[in-house]
This record gives sequence, C-alpha cells and structure tokens, in this order.
Amino acid sequence: MREDWTECCFEDLLDYEQPTKYIVKSTKYNDSYKMPVLTAGKTFIKGYTNETDGIFDNLPTIIFDDFTTATQYVNFKFKVKSSAMKILVPTSKLVNMPLVYYAMQVNQVRSDTHKRYWISVFAKKKFLLPPLVVQKAIVKKTEVLFSSLDSGIADLKKAQDQLIIYRQAVLKKAFEGELTKEWRTKHTNLPSADELLEQIKEERNKHYEQQIADWKVIVKSWEKNGKVGRKPTKPRALRFVDRFTELELSELDKLPTEWKLVKLGNVFQVFVGSTPSRNKIEYWQNGNINWVSSGEVAFKSIYQTKEKITTKGLNNASTSLHPKGTVMLAMIGEGKTRGQAAILEIEACHNQNTAAIRVSEIGFEPKYLFHYLFLKYERNRRVGSGNNQKALNQGRIMNFDFPLCSIKEQHQIVQEIESRLSVCDTVEKDIANSLEKAQALRQSILKKAFEGKLLSEEEIAKCKEDKNYEPASVLLEKIKAEKKQK
Repeated sequence: MREDWTECCFEDLLDYEQPTKYIVKSTKYNDSYKMPVLTAGKTFIKGYTNETDGIFDNLPTIIFDDFTTATQYVNFKFKVKSSAMKILVPTSKLVNMPLVYYAMQVNQVRSDTHKRYWISVFAKKKFLLPPLVVQKAIVKKTEVLFSSLDSGIADLKKAQDQLIIYRQAVLKKAFEGELTKEWRTKHTNLPSADELLEQIKEERNKHYEQQIADWKVIVKSWEKNGKVGRKPTKPRALRFVDRFTELELSELDKLPTEWKLVKLGNVFQVFVGSTPSRNKIEYWQNGNINWVSSGEVAFKSIYQTKEKITTKGLNNASTSLHPKGTVMLAMIGEGKTRGQAAILEIEACHNQNTAAIRVSEIGFEPKYLFHYLFLKYERNRRVGSGNNQKALNQGRIMNFDFPLCSIKEQHQIVQEIESRLSVCDTVEKDIANSLEKAQALRQSILKKAFEGKLLSEEEIAKCKEDKNYEPASVLLEKIKAEKKQK
C-alpha cells in the first residue's frame, strides 16, 4: 500500500436508500415513454414508463442487487423494477462515485446463498482508498483504457454478427443448389428427386404393410391369452401431403430442375417420444438405455445423455429406440430451445417434448437435414402455438417443406457446407477467446488501479503537485465527519 493511501469500508463512503417509493406501478412498458425502469442485473433497463412520480434523481448513484451483488452505475433519473436492491448514495460530497463503483467490481463477494448482502457483508468489505486527486486521475485513465477496450469489443461483436450472416448465406446457397451447380454438370446419371420420392413411398408402403401384418399376429396372440393388458396399438396409416403454401411454392423457382420440394413427412418417419413414470424406480435405476430430453437438443451432435432408462422403462413408455444418425428436434422449450436440432451419434430414445426424424435408416445424409433445419430455424420455431408458448408437434414437423435431391448430392452439399463453415468455426473460437481476454483485461486494469500500479510515477508526482492534494487518511476523516454530521 502506498503511504498516502488508507484502508476503508464501503459503508464509510456509501449509504443506502430502500427503493420502495421508486418502484414502477405498471409494467406496461413502451419505448416511446421517457422514464427508464432499471434493474441491477445484465438486463439493466427493463423498459420505459410514463409514470412521473417516485423518480430517483439524487445522482450519480449505484444500484446494488441485494441478492446477487450485481451493480450498475447510474447518472440519469430512473424508476426501479423491484425491491430486491439497494440504491447506494454517497455519504459525503467528497466521495468519488465512479471510483467507488470500480472498487466494487474488484471486491466481489460470493453470493451463492439466498440472503441480502449489502448490510451483512458488502458494506463492511474493506479496500484501499487513494487520495482524491489520485482518484480522479485513476478514473480518467481507466475510462480512456475502457473506451479503447470497448471499441475493440464492438469490432469483435460486429465480426461475430458478420459470421452469422455469412453462415446463413452459405446455407441458403447450399439449399438452392448453388454450391453443387458445377458438380451436377459432371454427374448427370443420378436419379431425379421424383424417382427417389417414388422409391421412398414404395419402400414405406411395404414397411407399413409389414407392420400391419405383424400387428395382426400380435393381436391374435393377445386375444388368445385372454386379452390381458392393453390391446396392441395399431400402426398409424401413412400420410403423404403435397399441399404447399404460396410462400413454399415461391421457393420452387430457386431449386435446380433435378430437385423437388416435398413435405418432410413424405420422406422420413417422424416419432414423438414419452417419459417413463418417474414414480417407478425400476424404470430408471441402473438404466443403460440413452434417453434424450429437450434441453439436450441444441445444434450439435449427441454422444451421451444425462439420463438413462431401463428396458422395463422403455417397454412401458410410448417411445422408440432410434439408431445412430437420427435427427432430433426440440418441439417445446423456453427461450431458443424450441426448433433446435441435433444428430444422434448413439442409439437413444427420447421424451415427449422432442421429435425423432429417422434419416439414416433410408440412407440419407443426416447432416443434410441438420443443416437445413439450422437454415430454417427461425421460421420453424414459430410454426405452431401451445397453451402458454409456441410449440411444434408431429403433424407440423411432417408438414415442413424439404428440398429433396439425390443422396450423392446430399453428401456433396454437406462437404461444401462444412469446408466453408469450418473456417467460420475457427474464427468464432478466436473471437470468443478474444472477448474472454478483453473481460480479463478489464479486471486487470481495475486490479492494478487499486494496487496503486495503474498510474506511472510521473503521473503520481503530478497529482502530488496539485494544490488540492492531501493524503487519503485526511480525506477519509472529512468524509466520516460529514457522514456523522448528517
């Protein structure tokens, strides 16, 4: 510690005000209103209100989430969202609020228990206080460094956005046949999409007829044994849908003549899973059958599952075991879960909030469908509506449009996509690493500031030449005296 610095607590410099009288009455926010409604968390501005009473204007201030210890520096009038915060105000006019805010960022406390932290913990936390003239110099230099850092972060985030646009552009061209245009001129003996579709329909009809024959045998056995238990479920009749919306038909002009726009259910079997009873321990304990939940379905490959069920659990639930290469689709879920896809790299069954699209069993390239679902993600996740949130179901998924081309071309398209996107992946990782380093650098700047290492010796000497310079111990006594007087 430098000789002219001193140790203090946050409560020496900050008092708190309860937010009760500043809480917004109506949460019907509108961007056309002027008064911001704040939280101390990442969201910060929840919205804008037209309320004119109960406005906090003792500025600048620091808002402090009393449960998570998150903080925000505020220098404009506002209202608050809830009572789960403290509004921190200076105990004296001599308190440098920006510096105190920075000090709070490098003096965090663990907030893993559900309690209020300001009075019991944070207010009593100690840190080193520099002289006021030095404080101002530290704040000024920190803000210059942060400004440069923020500019770099903005450039990195802009690059991230550009990669997203590029990724979508690659996929769009891929599923319009542009990436394989030259390849097709060298492969003219491939089956057309129409021929392939007829072959698929024929195979699926044969499979359905066999299912019906097997079902009849099982039913006879069930009747012979006195109809004990539930009657075996009859296989569902195949449905082939060829009706397209005007929007879907507009996509036809973009497809190569060798391709065909079809409905997903005309090509693949779509299964919805279920969850074995949680009350039956024998369905779950020591299970070895992979069981996928909707939370595990994100745009990735699935190599393992969080939960496994037993053979008894599988036999007592309306879920099937699907082979490697099956494409999973999340049908329901909060945030951005719904509409995301994954590829099974293992055999697995799944819950009722997910669909399994049998791709590999008819020799198709799973990644072809996977990348197409990624391209159409925003559209697909908004297709249907559930009781409380938008949801997909088996019928809606079967009704998705799908650009059908030969299996050989599917493999070539996946190669063309992944050769381009692998570069994207590398750049994205580099950007993510740079953003992490930027955050670490921000903390490093603050850490140096409160270790007395941010300012050079020349900068410190200049501070000491200031007519208002005085040791921090003298400053702290003045602050405490003013606080006591208040």
